[in-house]
Amino acid sequence: MTTTTAPENQPRRFSIPNWVLVLIVLLVIGLLLILANWDAVLNAGDSVLGYIFEPNSRVGDAQIVQCYGAEGRGCPVVHSIIYSLIFFLLIVTGFAYTTLLERRVIAFLQQRVGPNRAGPKGLLQPLADAIKLIFKEDITPGEADRPIYLLAPILKVVPALILLAVVPFGPDMLVPWFDGMWYRVPLGLADVNVGILWLLAVTSIGTYGVVLAGWASNNKYSMLGGLRASAQMLSYELSLGLTMAIPIMIVGSMSVGDIVRSQTYIYQWFIFQNPLAAGILFIALLAELNRSPFDLPEAEQELTQGFMTEYSGMKFASFMMAEYLGMIAVSVVISSLYLGGYQDGFGIVDNLPILGPLVLLGKTILFLILMIWIRATLPRLRYDRLMAFGWKIMLPLAFVAVAWTAIALVVGDTFQSPVVYAIVAGIIFVLVMGGGYWLLRRSGQDVQVVRLEEDPIITGERGGIGWLALQVIGGLLSVPFTLYSAVLKWLDGLAAAADKPAEAETTAIVPTDTDSSGE
Repeated sequence: MTTTTAPENQPRRFSIPNWVLVLIVLLVIGLLLILANWDAVLNAGDSVLGYIFEPNSRVGDAQIVQCYGAEGRGCPVVHSIIYSLIFFLLIVTGFAYTTLLERRVIAFLQQRVGPNRAGPKGLLQPLADAIKLIFKEDITPGEADRPIYLLAPILKVVPALILLAVVPFGPDMLVPWFDGMWYRVPLGLADVNVGILWLLAVTSIGTYGVVLAGWASNNKYSMLGGLRASAQMLSYELSLGLTMAIPIMIVGSMSVGDIVRSQTYIYQWFIFQNPLAAGILFIALLAELNRSPFDLPEAEQELTQGFMTEYSGMKFASFMMAEYLGMIAVSVVISSLYLGGYQDGFGIVDNLPILGPLVLLGKTILFLILMIWIRATLPRLRYDRLMAFGWKIMLPLAFVAVAWTAIALVVGDTFQSPVVYAIVAGIIFVLVMGGGYWLLRRSGQDVQVVRLEEDPIITGERGGIGWLALQVIGGLLSVPFTLYSAVLKWLDGLAAAADKPAEAETTAIVPTDTDSSGE
């Protein structure tokens, strides 16, 4: 049996796929139609551009109705329903394609191809994953606490959905309605005056879902994951609250809408006024998501799957959905508090409101890529080091960030000059960076290793200022205990002395049998 091979020098035939030919034909037909109706196309384009770039000139003031004003009538109810439905559809779609974004970015960083089988370029991979999880068997452990076991995924998903209720996605827009009027509606569900408190409260609720999932599963690995989540939350929650307070100090309002509107231009973004606070907030929210390198509650190498070990099917998918929804929500929150939110930094969005959601979407995608990049590069922290990092590094730095803003604001208000405020903020920035550089240089120095057999604590050697300080502190700490012991002994002595006369008196009164017989 002989085989023939094509010569190596033979040129490869070039062929065009059929779908490319169809696309070219459709483009040519569309171009011919545009050229045949060029005047109509120009008029339509002029109308569209005028509609977009001049929103206030296309209708009179008499036709504009403030949706949340006195003349709004039923507009607030209709706006809330329609906005909630659109937001839910967009956020669920965003969650699905965030999973695809993570897989493709990690594949790129690891020099792999990534998902490319389901649909063109793998764009239908989220749909394939959803269908797979829907038809997966849903198993409930026999010893699980069933009501809480079912409630835990809900407590994890709902906070991620309602977190963005107080965040505006753009400035107010004019929208036509069937009654011939134009309604000015906000691109947000509710701009409450306690928006920052809402963010702090809702971000903490998700931890309850993790803890309850670990407890209700009746599994030691799940329980350890839940305990890790609760202890981890305590280590970064204070830092999270302090860094969220800094925009309140600058603006004087807890409304997220007011905070975003005060960052119209790029030099007004709070990340340039206090970059330390922005960095701490990002790290704290990353720990809130249990994302790498803070994914200790679900450490696969240590706890199988952590608090999700006993979950399968759509319950497991709910936890995964909560994680990716949280990534989107966290990105939007950081963008709104420190990067201007929907503001583009040049004042264009104020005249072109339709660009607001697109600007916020771009910032959100950048933060998503940053979180995915961190997951692909940084290893998981050890548990004790995470706790030490939260209490010993993040919390002191958060206090420094608050003091930074407070000093700059006081000096700026005293001199009533933004230039003085900028100079003071710059000086503090240089001092903080210099202190950080010194600490890093110090931590990078070689540490002299002390052998245990030479350690004075082990050998009992009495010498040095450390031993003297230990003796003094130990002596001061022992004073209350020594006094307590002395008082107890003194009271015992008094009680013993009081009992002796009573015993002697009782002995003298009672007659003996000998005296009775003598009589």
